[in-house]
Amino acid sequence: MGDRWKVTVDPRVCVRTGLCAASAPTEFKLDEQGQGRATSETLPASEEVLEVAESCPIEAISIVDADTEEVVFPPE
Repeated sequence: MGDRWKVTVDPRVCVRTGLCAASAPTEFKLDEQGQGRATSETLPASEEVLEVAESCPIEAISIVDADTEEVVFPPE
C-alpha cells in the first residue's frame, strides 16, 4: 500500500454531522454548507484517516490508494 490516499466524501451521502472535521481537522474540513471535505486532493496514509472513514455514520467517506487505485475503504 502506498503512502498517499485519495480521500473522497460523497456529497450525495454525507448528512453533515461534522464528525470527520471534528475528529481530524488537519485532514478534513467543512465547506460553507457544512459538507465534509478532505483538506487536500491526497492525504498521507494514516490510521487516523482510516478511523475517521470507519466512524462516519453513513459511510460517506471512501479511500483509494493514490498510487495503485486499490480501494482501502470501504472494504469491497
